[in-house]
Amino acid sequence: MANMAGSMSVFSEGVTLPKSVQEMSMNGDEPPPEFYVKDSSFGCLDSSDLSASVNPVPVIDVSQLLSSNDELEKLKLALNSSGCFQAIGHGISSSFIDKVREVAKTFFGLPQEEKHKYSRAVNEVEGYGHDLVVSEKQVLDWNTRLFLRVFPQHQRKLNLWPQNPDDFREVLHEYSTKLKQMMDLLFKAMAKSLNIEENSFSDQFGDNPVMQVRFNFYPPCSKPDKVLGVKPHSDRSGMTVLLQDEEVEGLQIIKDGKWITVPVIPHALVVNLGDQMQIMSNGIFKSPVHRVVTNTDKLRISVAMFNEAEPDKEIGPVESLIDENRPRLYRNVKNYASFNYECFQKGKVALEEVKV
Repeated sequence: MANMAGSMSVFSEGVTLPKSVQEMSMNGDEPPPEFYVKDSSFGCLDSSDLSASVNPVPVIDVSQLLSSNDELEKLKLALNSSGCFQAIGHGISSSFIDKVREVAKTFFGLPQEEKHKYSRAVNEVEGYGHDLVVSEKQVLDWNTRLFLRVFPQHQRKLNLWPQNPDDFREVLHEYSTKLKQMMDLLFKAMAKSLNIEENSFSDQFGDNPVMQVRFNFYPPCSKPDKVLGVKPHSDRSGMTVLLQDEEVEGLQIIKDGKWITVPVIPHALVVNLGDQMQIMSNGIFKSPVHRVVTNTDKLRISVAMFNEAEPDKEIGPVESLIDENRPRLYRNVKNYASFNYECFQKGKVALEEVKV
């Protein structure tokens, strides 16, 4: 995102708006037409139906996964159906989770000129600002984000890591390290649930898998029936771990053809699989389509951590998950993240494009 120039804000490549999303929200301005979701099925909110299911998103105790077959079976069912669950027993203290939220809130609460020190460069993804615009027809999302690579450690662009609050870098490093350990355990548990060798998935990610974090700031929006915080999509990652806002809901997944709101459990972590895991599991596990809705009076902050295979590693369905009853669904693909991005620019769905 370019720096503020006078009262105009170069929102993204080629899109100039009078103000940033945060400023528009604070002034009570109507969102410009670039933010309006044209397809009503993606824009309407009345399709969310929590009553349809007593437990729309399963709660799984991560600490029990390698010792309890019941918990392992719950994991398999969750990933088989919706591809999403709430993780408890993850070993990260409630006080530390609160700390992660606190540094995110503090950063987004800084004056604009301070945050702009960490702005992303034009045509780059990392840094503070709004998402890259890759198409004139792209509907813009009602959010501002800070996107950073955390692993491999030598690839961190520390000039984009905030120094205010002063413990931001330390907290992010510790949080990333803890989540990496949890993800490693989950990949083993997933393999175990399918009765395959426990490193079947983790080996495909390579010795230096990529981990990236996205701090999300969703200000109140005067048109929640027309504007989304994030458009419907599936993640390109292997796994995504989301720390939701402690109070304000917003994340929705598609389940049985309906949008289901993922409830807030203050110190749980929402885990959803990405496309890379759907490919590796030969379609047994699902990469759910999800979105973020806006609301009129509450701001919402969340922190998402994404795990991806090393770019030069070829990923594909685990051989032992291919047989005559379940033939190979996907071809092998190298650098799925880049492939996914190219498909997005062409208006294609990457998962469909890698089908056999």
